[in-house]
Amino acid sequence: MDLTLWQYQFRIIMLGDSTVGKSSLLKRYTEDLFLESINQTVGVDFYVHFLEVEPGVRVKLQFWDTAGQERFRSVTRSYYRNSVGGLLVFDITSRASFDHVKEWHAEVHERVQPHTVLFVLVGQKIDQHAHGKRAVSREEAEKLAGQLGMPYVEASAKTGQNVREAFELLTRRIYQGLLSGEVKLLEGWDGVKCAAPQALQLQRASMSQPSSTPKNDKKCCG
Repeated sequence: MDLTLWQYQFRIIMLGDSTVGKSSLLKRYTEDLFLESINQTVGVDFYVHFLEVEPGVRVKLQFWDTAGQERFRSVTRSYYRNSVGGLLVFDITSRASFDHVKEWHAEVHERVQPHTVLFVLVGQKIDQHAHGKRAVSREEAEKLAGQLGMPYVEASAKTGQNVREAFELLTRRIYQGLLSGEVKLLEGWDGVKCAAPQALQLQRASMSQPSSTPKNDKKCCG
């Protein structure tokens, strides 16, 4: 894949309490690395990754890794508005980090209007389940995700379990939202960029046609 070419750019923000493993998830996904000791994020860190969501449709992913500490909250809040997606992360061994999920979710929604932000809830450090350190059950996490209108994934940055799946689930959710019109391209908003907005309009129009319509023109922004 030629990494200089992309049809879409999505800005995605990492949210959750300090030490839940947001930076570790990103490093595992973008570099396939895990560090036992990683410096806490100060303010916001930035990562880039590319994903082909379907043949010929490449997405440039810009990840904003936010600090979970309250003293950096004023900095991280400034990144909410220009994000189209978010991985909302808690630590399955930390009841407090799970209890704060609703607060993180509400805080983003208060600041992104009129834009749309799509989320995936991630229960991090699932490798600790085998060691009896689990404090949040899968059932209650799935229940909360359902209440907030988002899918739930359990992952481990340490082992790599479901890390790629979590990021790709969110990316494809945004992509489908863009095609369906749930996510809109708006002037002055950097959450989504499209190399050829006119082609996106044509693709949406073709999707609204009866199923018998030929699908030869499926590709957008090509």
